[in-house]
Parts: sequence; structure tokens; C-alpha cells
Amino acid sequence: MLLPQYIALRYTKSGSSKSFVAFINRFSIAGIALGIAALIIVLSVMNGLEGQLKSRILGILPHIVVNSSDVNISPEFQDNLIATAPYIENEVVVQSRNELKGVIMQGVDGQTDAPFSIIAQKMVAGRYASLTANSYNVIISSALSNQLGVSIGDKLRLVSPQASVYSPLGRIPSQRLFQVSGIFNVVSEMDDKVVIVDYRDAARLIRQKPQDAVHTRLYLKDAFDYQTITEYLQQEYSQVQTWRARQGALFDAVKMEKNMMTLMLGLVILVAGFNVVSALVMVVAEKTKDIAILQTQGMLPNQIMQIFLLNGVFNGAIGALLGSALGILGVFGLNPLLDAFNSGLAFGENGQGLPIDVRLIQCVSIVLLTMILCALASIYPARKAAQIRPANGLAAE
Repeated sequence: MLLPQYIALRYTKSGSSKSFVAFINRFSIAGIALGIAALIIVLSVMNGLEGQLKSRILGILPHIVVNSSDVNISPEFQDNLIATAPYIENEVVVQSRNELKGVIMQGVDGQTDAPFSIIAQKMVAGRYASLTANSYNVIISSALSNQLGVSIGDKLRLVSPQASVYSPLGRIPSQRLFQVSGIFNVVSEMDDKVVIVDYRDAARLIRQKPQDAVHTRLYLKDAFDYQTITEYLQQEYSQVQTWRARQGALFDAVKMEKNMMTLMLGLVILVAGFNVVSALVMVVAEKTKDIAILQTQGMLPNQIMQIFLLNGVFNGAIGALLGSALGILGVFGLNPLLDAFNSGLAFGENGQGLPIDVRLIQCVSIVLLTMILCALASIYPARKAAQIRPANGLAAE
């Protein structure tokens, strides 16, 4: 170990003394640790909430819909593409014996969609594969089944106001009885707003041929990474719709809230980082005699400066590592703590507390940025220490 590193480490360890300077030094480290812990906890919870919204809402809504039944994707744009499937969407009115409600009818291929659809994975009754041509089966959510008062095997009337048929009474909306063959529960705000039928049955309900009515639904690995493939599709096809047209404002609001929370807690860390300046200034004042003696022994001003720069970096590293440990422990202890106080916060899957998503890259970035901040904050007191004259330092003693 080089001499400046050795002395800086000694100064960092000298916090065990009972001097006021040692207290200020420990206080600055504690401020950094608490700021980092709070930032990690908040970011992990916000990541979890964003992930829950992404999987629940964007699992039901299509990521991208192209108004063509024959979509060819160039290999260079398929990195984020999972699969394509036939898709029809139309606004309909669903009617039971007790209730009437407007919903979005999604016409899908039960066999093609099953491996990729979150609805197929969240079935609580019936089978997603029951959606076949000419079956006139419909899959609804638990929330919608409670609102309509129906269960598996019951009949629902689907009415399409956009299509009509002639009758002795004049033009009436196209309608058809469908049988409830499945119930899902994604626990999403979209649950009671959609019904799922076979796309060929959907085409018949809206009085169109399947080849004319069907569009293509694209499943993406990451729904947020949609812009590149969307720009390519817009050059090839006349109409391309993405999830942002419906839910972009919601996710923008979540992202803004996440950024603002990061900014506010980052300012807390910034204030704690500047406490390093005051702590080091007092350390320099306390170590004036030591600095003078080191200079008389031949230590150069640059080496003196390195000592206090490294002292600030060591303090930042200790605070960052302690804060990371506290943050990670706090994240995984958050839900048990909320349960102990019976807080009632249950945004996670199946109502199991807050969703948590700890990302290593975020934690590492926070630690590195904190250490850089502490290094920058240490420059001023380190330069002041390097400018001390040995004669003046010894005379002051």
C-alpha cells in the first residue's frame, strides 16, 4: 500500500476516537448511508410497480397491431419480437340476464396465443384453448363475471353496434349468443373491459369475412422497446397501432414519478456528500501538525492532497456500502414490516404486499456515483491541506 493510501485509511479508521471531528466524520457517513438506502428502497418499489403495470395492462392490450393479415418482419427487426397472431378488435355491448355493459371484444386464435398470452396463464376456470372456430365461446374476467352475474356455461349476448342486419323491424345491431367457457383473473384495471372470443367468430359477429377483418398482433419481449419495429412497420403498412395510444399517459406518469423520487433522494445524497466537505475541513484543521511533520519529512503537496482525497473517497465508499446493505435489507424486510403494522398495501401479485424489483445495475450505479461525488467534494479541503506551510503549521501548535 502506498503511503498516502495508508495514512488516508488510518484517518478513516480514527473515527473510533471520541473527538468532535470523529463524530462529524461518522455523521457524514451515516447521512450518505441513509440517503442511498432510501433511494434503493424507493427505486426497487417503483420498479416493481412499473413491472406489475407492464405485465398486467400490457399483457391484455396488444403491444402492436398492424392492419394486415399478412405481416412479414425483416430479420434485423426480430430481436424484440416473440410471435405474431391473428387479431380482431371491436367495441361491443355484452348483455346478461341482469346487466348490460360496454366492453372491447378481442378476437384471437386460442391455439396460437396460448403460449404468449397472460390471460391464458391466469385462467381460474375453463380453458383458453376452448376458443375455436364456430364454437361461439367467450372468455371473461372474474370481475366481469361478478358484474354480469354469470359463470362457466352461462350464455351472454354480444351486440356489435358497428354492424347491423335487416329484419322485419328494420336495421338492428348484429348480435349473437356466446357461451362462457373460461374465466381469468389478471388483477388489472383492464380485466372488466375486455372479452375474448375466437377471431373467426368475432368476424361473423361484425358481419365481415375473416380474411377482411383480421389484423396481426405482435408480441414483443419488451413492450417498452417498440419504437424501432414500429418505425419499420409504418413504412411497410398503412396503419400501425401501439399500446402507447391507449396507456402511454399512465406509464409516462409512473416514469415521471419515479424520476422525481430519484431526483429528490439524489438531492439527499448530495447534501450528505457535501457534509464530507465540512468533515474533511475539520479533519484538516485537526491534522495541521501532522501535515507539517509529513512535509518536513519530505512528503510532497500532491501526496498530502492524495491523503485527504482518498480519505473522502474511503468515507464515501463506507457510506455507500453500508447504505447498499441497509437498502437491500430494507427492501426485503419492507413487506413483513407492512404486514406487522397491518398497512393494507397490497399491490403485488395475488395481493401479496408491494412488488419488489431490485436491479443490480441501479445499485452499482448509485454506489459509483456516490463515490465520485465524495471525491469531487474532497477536492477543496484536500487542496487546502496541500497548501499548509510546515513552519506555519508547527508554529500554530
